[in-house]
Amino acid sequence: MLALALATALAATPACTADDTLAYVCGTEKPEDVVALPGTRWLIASGFARGAGLKLVDIDARRATQWYTGDAGQRRPDPRWMRTCPGPLDAALFNARGLSLRATGPGRWRLLVVNHGGRESIEMFDVAATGTAPPTLTWRGCVPMPAGQVANSVASFADGTILATVLTRPGTTIGDFMLGRPTGAVWRLAPGADRFEQLPGTELPGNNGIETDPDERHFYVVAFGWHAVVMYDRADTRQPVDRFVAPDFMPDNIRWSGGRLLVAGMRLDEPACGGLRAVVNGVADPMLCHRGWVVGAVDRTARRIATVAYGRPQPQFNGLSAAALVGDTVWLGSFQSDRLASVPLPKPEGTAP
Repeated sequence: MLALALATALAATPACTADDTLAYVCGTEKPEDVVALPGTRWLIASGFARGAGLKLVDIDARRATQWYTGDAGQRRPDPRWMRTCPGPLDAALFNARGLSLRATGPGRWRLLVVNHGGRESIEMFDVAATGTAPPTLTWRGCVPMPAGQVANSVASFADGTILATVLTRPGTTIGDFMLGRPTGAVWRLAPGADRFEQLPGTELPGNNGIETDPDERHFYVVAFGWHAVVMYDRADTRQPVDRFVAPDFMPDNIRWSGGRLLVAGMRLDEPACGGLRAVVNGVADPMLCHRGWVVGAVDRTARRIATVAYGRPQPQFNGLSAAALVGDTVWLGSFQSDRLASVPLPKPEGTAP
């Protein structure tokens, strides 16, 4: 029944007309974050609006469908994740933001999702993919964020440790972190713990995207107000290990994808929008003016963020916030638009077509 419902929904999703740079998949309301399901033709996109929830995207068909419906068959609470969880996730309220995907076995993954709908929490799902059928999604429970703390992004280590960023703690604003003032932090949920604890030394101007390193020792945090990625050692977070500044763009989310540590965001100094993002009387420009976009890759050895792909402002797409690399295609998420975008990965000059 689930496969039939997904196929029907996919067939009903309207097509989007490409522009001179980007192709689109509509029906993905504010896809703030996007991850590729390794070894499959599927993407997972969050929906940063009430009821937008999670979308499953068929790359080949370029179609999207609502994935978490809240049906009984999609709920199997795990006692480990129900100790503090107030109850089942309401699909009608599900407002999904940051995503994190970790393999748990062949064809199986744990999906963590930042949720703002009905509660401020990290929601736990199991994902399974077998053959050519659409992957299945099962809700297992949640962990509420500490009172007053609104998560932005989430990541995990192999030992079960979960990290979540808070962009603005109570009493701080977007304008504050755009002016370089510390506003957020990283919070850790240790294996077996019921509550998050704040990590010392992780207070940054606009703690945004977060990702762990395969070495299981380090993690990376986007400091939006600095337009930079900050690297920490999980054994001692009191001082950062390194800092990588982005070349003329504002990184938002960060994720390993296609073997690269990708960051994505809007152009910092956009002539079409009057230049730099302004802060007037403490209030930051909401960036409704369409800016150019950039996808970069963190290069630890060279201590820089190298440009992977970029483009001019487009009338149908704005608010780039995430990127996923699948083969020779870059998929772009947005915290503002009603669609996912895609663009071919640029080839080096002189490369044979």
